Amino acid sequence: MERFLPSDEILAAVVPVVVYWAYSGVYVMLGSVDKYRLHSRKDEDVKNLVSKRDVVIGVLLQQLVQVAVAVLTFKVVVVVAHSMTPSSVCGANGGSTSWLVLARQFVVGMFVLDTWQYFWHRFMHRNRFLYRHIHSWHHRLVVPYSFGSQYNHPLEGLLLDTCGGALAFVVSGMSPRTSIFFYSFTVMKGIDDHCGLWLPGNILHLCFWNNTAYHDVHHQFYGNRYNFSQPFFITWDKICGTHMPYKLEKRPGGGLQARPAMPYKRSKSAVQ
Repeated sequence: MERFLPSDEILAAVVPVVVYWAYSGVYVMLGSVDKYRLHSRKDEDVKNLVSKRDVVIGVLLQQLVQVAVAVLTFKVVVVVAHSMTPSSVCGANGGSTSWLVLARQFVVGMFVLDTWQYFWHRFMHRNRFLYRHIHSWHHRLVVPYSFGSQYNHPLEGLLLDTCGGALAFVVSGMSPRTSIFFYSFTVMKGIDDHCGLWLPGNILHLCFWNNTAYHDVHHQFYGNRYNFSQPFFITWDKICGTHMPYKLEKRPGGGLQARPAMPYKRSKSAVQ
């Protein structure tokens, strides 16, 4: 009997979802250690405006849409590749590709996703209607935690995450097999940015200035006009004047907290 092996397309759609819950689960366990937390557990319970049950349901619904769009995108790309040159077919089906090409595809994908998410994210803060009715869902998590990384209004999840990921895949020219690793890495990076933990030796903190503390500033009231960049670099914040550097201070009760390292203009609204 021939053993069934899932295709690269199916794996690229499903593996990032498995990675999301497994990786965020690790952070949930580490969150029991107060000295690593940027906020107390009491603040997490009191300040957040949505229950963890609703967050789980919202994330699962978004991931269901992501899987469907991913499978559809892969099918379209493979059909188009088959109508082109044989080398294109090889790449679309996960054939042999040099490490240099893979690195280029990753960098291009990261740049495309960062650009797409920065400008949509910023626009959703500047537009009162979009903020109040759509993006404010994500900011119900004043104290972010790992599995709330993908908690968004369904339209925002479709536009920023799902469409952004599909665009990065198409523009970079990566194969479905390569995208398994790209999407999984993107998911892990987003979880790390929202986990609310400052862990010693965290390699993502060493490699990216856009990290847990940087994004935590954005989720606070004083930082809602800054640090829109996600999930990889802070380039667009730097270029567009929305960069707010942070400093880590000792938090009352133990642990650290991220605070702005520059004067900032206080606002009466999260929409600026």
